[in-house]
Amino acid sequence: MGVEGTLEYISDLLSSMKKKKKKKQTQTVALKIRMDCEGCARKVKKVLSGVKGAKSVDVDLKQQKATVTGNVEPKKVLAAAQTTKKKVELWPYVPYNLVANPYVAQAYDKKAPPNHVRKVPDTANITETTVDDRYSNMFSDENPNACSIM
Repeated sequence: MGVEGTLEYISDLLSSMKKKKKKKQTQTVALKIRMDCEGCARKVKKVLSGVKGAKSVDVDLKQQKATVTGNVEPKKVLAAAQTTKKKVELWPYVPYNLVANPYVAQAYDKKAPPNHVRKVPDTANITETTVDDRYSNMFSDENPNACSIM
């Protein structure tokens, strides 16, 4: 095996590396879609099944939720769902025990499924108002004009 054999081996090795493509990871994309009836659910399922790489599509009419599993990109699934002319957004809810402050105004949503709240950034927190501050100072031991009943 001389120089020619070595060059041929290296050439074959490089060409085989170019042919390999990166495999997309299997993802699950959840969407909140406004659906009124079984016909709407069938239409959404048909459109989402046509997305390239979709392996399974589950539609839950009661929760207004569609879940697509497979080698798909969320943007493409969202774009395909928007072709149905229905109100569509990525699934905004998470279980309430995963949120630091599930009772802040931004997280609470009446339309959320049971035991779920809207996903909010961790920077959202409960802030004290000036009214709360005023009442706490009224009964403070450090305030000479505080209520003497305490």
